[in-house]
Amino acid sequence: MSRPSIISDEASHLPRWRRPETLLIVMSASVWFGLSLWMVLINNFAHEVANFDGSDIGDLQSVREIPGFLAFLVVFVIRWVREQTLAIVSIALLGAATAVTSEFPSFWGLLITTYVGSMGFHYFETVNQSLQLQWLDKKVAPRMLGKIVAAGSVGSLLAYGGVALGAQFFGLGFQFLYWAGGGLTVLAAIWCWLAYPHFEGRVPQRKTMVLRTRYWLYYALVFMGGARRQIFMVFAAFMMVEKYGMKIHDLAWLFVINYVANMIFAPIVGRLIQGFGERLTLIVEYLGLIGVFALYTGVYIFDWPWQVAAALYVVDHLFFAMAFAQKTYFQKIADPADQAPTAAVAFTINHIAAVVLPTTLGILWVAAPQAVFGLAVGMAFVSLGLAFLVPRHPEEGNETVLSARTRPVPQAQPGE
Repeated sequence: MSRPSIISDEASHLPRWRRPETLLIVMSASVWFGLSLWMVLINNFAHEVANFDGSDIGDLQSVREIPGFLAFLVVFVIRWVREQTLAIVSIALLGAATAVTSEFPSFWGLLITTYVGSMGFHYFETVNQSLQLQWLDKKVAPRMLGKIVAAGSVGSLLAYGGVALGAQFFGLGFQFLYWAGGGLTVLAAIWCWLAYPHFEGRVPQRKTMVLRTRYWLYYALVFMGGARRQIFMVFAAFMMVEKYGMKIHDLAWLFVINYVANMIFAPIVGRLIQGFGERLTLIVEYLGLIGVFALYTGVYIFDWPWQVAAALYVVDHLFFAMAFAQKTYFQKIADPADQAPTAAVAFTINHIAAVVLPTTLGILWVAAPQAVFGLAVGMAFVSLGLAFLVPRHPEEGNETVLSARTRPVPQAQPGE
């Protein structure tokens, strides 16, 4: 079924709820609802039903990151499938895999359902980043990205709140929660397909791999972000279950608090980036993460109570929300035609460490959990050093603070 195509920046005649920026918000809320429901359940499901230990959960998370590592293949997929279509299909794939997770409570069963759902999530995120950069004007992109991140937090909040209420007050089990949450995610994808026209960016995207030397700092920031993110995504939540024995509803309530804070904080970050720039935002993020990960080590060394670990988890995620400054930095320095292929390449770079670290650190976790968070401190220091290389006003030709030193000096013309 063909649908009408509209240039994204010519969609102002449409009702606000049918405009491209609204579609980005709806898709973000939908995909994070599905992913968050999977995430809030998986640690307890793996530990209580599938009998996973720290090493097993590391293997599971490594498998989950393989589709992210293969995200560069999106460049070839979008030769035949429109990016918007691929985004919606990916949401449906995530929802379907989430729905059937409880039917396969074994090591290999969870690996397979996790891989399929992860393919949906990572392929969505790859094209979604491209669509954001194509559809949003540079002048308003930081503010709109803040709203999109907040919408994702709303989706996560609905998932976590539903699990917390359902498990604590209605005794709902893993099977019902997985099927209901996954099914709603699929329905949201169907709505995105039926309710919106097809939007096109004004600049056609290259359909080949793009690696440019002048984007090196962006690649480095993305790589370090992926490495550091794994420690938060994989081990911070698992710690709550393994060390403190949190039940499903306990963890879900923690996530509810986490995402309420993000709903408030993300738009503020957008305004911070718009007002003070990516350089300052990234520096603040990495300084904060150094402190958070250092305190995580104290949770194990000094055996602090669960309230301290829970507070650190929330603060950790707030700093993590500031990472979309990387997107606006790239938007300012990039050739507009590079946005789709570079989004795919960046996702692969982001997941190079993600495929290796969970399994490797899972083994270390069994012996010394505090050492895992100690490594994260070192990663945050490296990211901080890279942030100082971001210029105050990034643009094409001024990609790093080193650009001015390497840019050729114009030769004076006769008479000047």
